[in-house]
Amino acid sequence: MKIEKIKPVPKYIQKKIKLYDDKLKTTPFGRTRFYAYFTKNDGELVKVTVAVREYKKQWYCKPVVVHGIHSDRCFGKDIKFTFIAGYSVGWHEQGLSKYPDWYESKEWGWAIDNSFDPYAPIVNREYILQHFPEYKYSAVDRYTGIQVFKYIRLYEKFPQIEYLTKLGLHNIAMSTQILRLCGKDKKFRKWLVNNRQDIVLSDYYVSSIIKAYKTTKPIYEINNFAKRKIKFDHADRIDNVKALVKKEVGKFLDYIERQNINFYSYRDYLDACQYLGLDMDEEKNRYPHDFKRWHDIRIDEYRSAKALKDEQERKEFYEKFAAVANKYLNLEYHDKSAYMSIIAKKPSELTTEGEALDHCVGRMNYDQKFAREETLIFFIRNISSPDIPFVTVEYSLEKHKILQCYGYHDTKPDTEVLDYVNNIWLPYANRKIRQIQKVA
Repeated sequence: MKIEKIKPVPKYIQKKIKLYDDKLKTTPFGRTRFYAYFTKNDGELVKVTVAVREYKKQWYCKPVVVHGIHSDRCFGKDIKFTFIAGYSVGWHEQGLSKYPDWYESKEWGWAIDNSFDPYAPIVNREYILQHFPEYKYSAVDRYTGIQVFKYIRLYEKFPQIEYLTKLGLHNIAMSTQILRLCGKDKKFRKWLVNNRQDIVLSDYYVSSIIKAYKTTKPIYEINNFAKRKIKFDHADRIDNVKALVKKEVGKFLDYIERQNINFYSYRDYLDACQYLGLDMDEEKNRYPHDFKRWHDIRIDEYRSAKALKDEQERKEFYEKFAAVANKYLNLEYHDKSAYMSIIAKKPSELTTEGEALDHCVGRMNYDQKFAREETLIFFIRNISSPDIPFVTVEYSLEKHKILQCYGYHDTKPDTEVLDYVNNIWLPYANRKIRQIQKVA
């Protein structure tokens, strides 16, 4: 194949392409479509890929890629490929655009052979047998797929592809694994003949077919397992299940199929069992005879145990919070001022304060920081209405300073309130903190 011997698309081929295009056109008007035809280039069988498009009721057709059957590179012109947009063709030379795109050129360029091979129906499949007698016995005329070039290339390496094609095994004829095994194993070829009908009518994995031959197990059984295994391997959010059954995946998949359950029901069951501390090495726990019954039992036990644990943890947290509040109780101040400061006594008071003033003190883990003695929360009140939320203060025990001081909807308090907080309460609080630290 030589670049200088690339010729324009023959008129009779253009007519064939136009006929195909009129019948098969499914893309929106104005979009580029691809077709291909066979011809010779320097005596070599080549496939020419052609781009077609309508523009202002005019039909355009031009060659964009040439592949040779024995060439390790192809020739391309006015075509590009991106992973997002796929194949694009420039039409500046035909007058369809004002300016040429960066990949357009009047000259042909080259790329590696497996580049620039868009899906393209072939309009003259008969050409191969008419002009290349060496493929007379290839059965390429019986091949119904689109990858004719690949078929011919495989035939030259694996003549047994003709045998598979004549058997009607088009769905596996292009598999190099199948072809290699056919070439060296007569028993396998005989086995294919005996199982031909089943393979033709089913969409089996190649690996399932080969495994069925080697194990004498039914193909559908092996293929069914393969499908379930792939589904299991690709399932997300079941890492604990995969870790538990990694040495017995087959047994696990058989189990959930018998029990008519899915991976996620088993995951919930496993989560519950592990929370309850059950030994999952025991068969009765790992694979309960009546899964649905034991799933419901374990889930109920889990919910009860978790509720009890949560209640205990919450009780311990409330007690810790109250202990911190009591420790710093004397930081409260309500003498000789229009305002008073009150320390939060329990987490629920933070929630009430946050809801009343429309800020986040009841959220964002301020209760946790309080219990860890990182910060203290004080409520600033008017002396005349000590029960009405007014201003909230966050005080740093480490830095001995105010981190936040906000009123309703995170607004800055007025000058009078800030003067009380910064010049009256804060010095008082810091003195009390020093006294507490000395005692400690």
